[in-house]
Amino acid sequence: MTNIFWVALKLCPPIVGCTLLATTGVFAAEPMLPSCCNLASLVKKIETCAGEMNCGTSEQSLQNPGILAPRGQKHEGVEKKLVAQITQPEPKTHTLPASSLPSTPAVSQQLNLNSLSVMAVPRIAPKKALRAIDASQINAGTEELSDPLAQVTSVSQLSDVQPTDWAFQALQNLVERYGAISGYPDGTFRGNRAMTRYEFAAGLNAALEAINQLLSTSEPEGVRQEDLATLQRLSADFGTELAQVRARIDTLQARGDELEANQFSTTTKLNGLVSFNVAKANAGGDVRVERTDPNDIFSTAARGADGKPIVTTVEEDANLTFSESIVLFLTTSFTGKDNLFITLQAGNGNTSANHYTSAGFYGTFGAPVLDLTPSAVANDLVLSEAAYSFPVNDSLQVVVAPRILWLRYFDTNSFTSGAGKGATGNNTFGSPLVQDPGRGAGAFVLWRLNEQLNLNLGYVASPAAGSPSTGLFNGTRAFTAQLTYSPIRTINLRFLYDRSTIQPVDGQIRTRPIMGAADDGFGGALEDATADTFGFNFDWLATPRLGFFGRYTYAKTHLEPATRGVASGDIRAQSVQLGVAFPDLGKRGAMATLAYVVPFSVLDGRQFLVSGAGDGGIEYEVELTYYLPVTDNIAILPAFYFVGNANNFDDNPNIYVGTVQTQFSF
Repeated sequence: MTNIFWVALKLCPPIVGCTLLATTGVFAAEPMLPSCCNLASLVKKIETCAGEMNCGTSEQSLQNPGILAPRGQKHEGVEKKLVAQITQPEPKTHTLPASSLPSTPAVSQQLNLNSLSVMAVPRIAPKKALRAIDASQINAGTEELSDPLAQVTSVSQLSDVQPTDWAFQALQNLVERYGAISGYPDGTFRGNRAMTRYEFAAGLNAALEAINQLLSTSEPEGVRQEDLATLQRLSADFGTELAQVRARIDTLQARGDELEANQFSTTTKLNGLVSFNVAKANAGGDVRVERTDPNDIFSTAARGADGKPIVTTVEEDANLTFSESIVLFLTTSFTGKDNLFITLQAGNGNTSANHYTSAGFYGTFGAPVLDLTPSAVANDLVLSEAAYSFPVNDSLQVVVAPRILWLRYFDTNSFTSGAGKGATGNNTFGSPLVQDPGRGAGAFVLWRLNEQLNLNLGYVASPAAGSPSTGLFNGTRAFTAQLTYSPIRTINLRFLYDRSTIQPVDGQIRTRPIMGAADDGFGGALEDATADTFGFNFDWLATPRLGFFGRYTYAKTHLEPATRGVASGDIRAQSVQLGVAFPDLGKRGAMATLAYVVPFSVLDGRQFLVSGAGDGGIEYEVELTYYLPVTDNIAILPAFYFVGNANNFDDNPNIYVGTVQTQFSF
């Protein structure tokens, strides 16, 4: 309302005050209308004011001598009050909690093998939300709803209305006579806010309903006859606007009914991602691999009679592959602040580049994250995530899960992603030394220290935590801490520490931070290993069209032989990644990335590696990826990978991999 409306409020409290029931939006598109309408004696002024296209639209117009009267008349005393009480800056429009209506499907901030996720989806209640429709949304035709107004039973409940205010008595009369005043949820009235003709019409509509309700009670004498006469005249004068307001309310109600009738669930939101993957890898010659059978990409690593790792040669070219990956996200909220995440996956991917990998390197170089088979049998549906998160307070959140996706919360990056924008290869979307698909049950604490610092703490055990022989604290497990520092909005610096205990499989350690497989150096079995991993991860949006990103990870894995008398030892390794991103390249919403990565550079302890050491070479990979959104729900992701010194053999030929993913999201 403008200050002019305050004048009208003082002159005509019962009528104009009732209009406040639905006038909460802030819009400047319509000409402002001061409601200068006392009773029948002011009808002429109402007609004149309603016809003015520039009534009360600015401080300058308020100072115009003729603004409050028919042309040629002046009300200088009132004008002085108005000029002394110039409208304050308009407040921000408040919105209802997202639980009111279904929202647009949210986009995952980080989708990958361990982090296929969607944003939290609160509870849905369309009809309840429609009760809080305000005039500003009717005016704008929007589907968003503002915060519901709080009914006022005493004018003292309005924190910004003081007994010294010149309109205090008018407000008090409205509350006592008609109960026709509502305030904002924060307990304010905001009497200086501007209003439009549509807002006035919506308020008038609410006033009519309030009067009708009073007339239908046992005490109709509580309504003044002069007020009824004024309402009738206003109804006629604003007949067109009232009809439009009612039509828009009916439209919104119909939309709400349709949403309620067709929604998936009142508490759960379903999103999905389907990816069609085409891949072809070629090598410049025969490729040396550390696996026992060159024709079986799943064969294990072993030592020969000489105690050295067995090395075989892949001579055949890799074939073109065409696979699919399907991910379903069920996100449930019971309170509007908590979230229950259920993620289901199926697929039959086995990307072409796997043809050239050593044991333990399967699904690493030249492999998009979604080109995989998440289950033991192709196309079987498996549970990838079952986690519940809830807030402790505004800055602290807790996540508990029998099946948790570690990379939803750790080692994320704005320019790398398992699915969607950014580098999408298995060696680039996260550090090769910390991502671990085998982790399962655990709990996380997410703590927002301030606007620049976030601390995430987590404990995760393997999926075997559900077995009584292993439990939550007796199998492969890890504790992770990550501190994220964002000095400015466009820079994120992440510092990560991971302490893990790793159980051997068939006597070998085959889990990150080791790429490949390790034994006691003589072909013997190992006991549980422990590893300390330190990581640094950054992304920087230098300009709206240029970004930089990178990672550095150092890991030390301590090996304890099962055979007595065999010395223990450590494997020390590092991983390096640098990249550049080009947001909106060629099309809004698109992104191109160029990344260079050294996934597994062995610094010490090479003698323990039965696979992964190669001949001492250092594998490196260059990835060029382009994310092209075709529509809001369809995107194409071509990618090219160049792999040098594959499997850490410096005499291996170069490997070239081309992939194309077509992604359908809903």
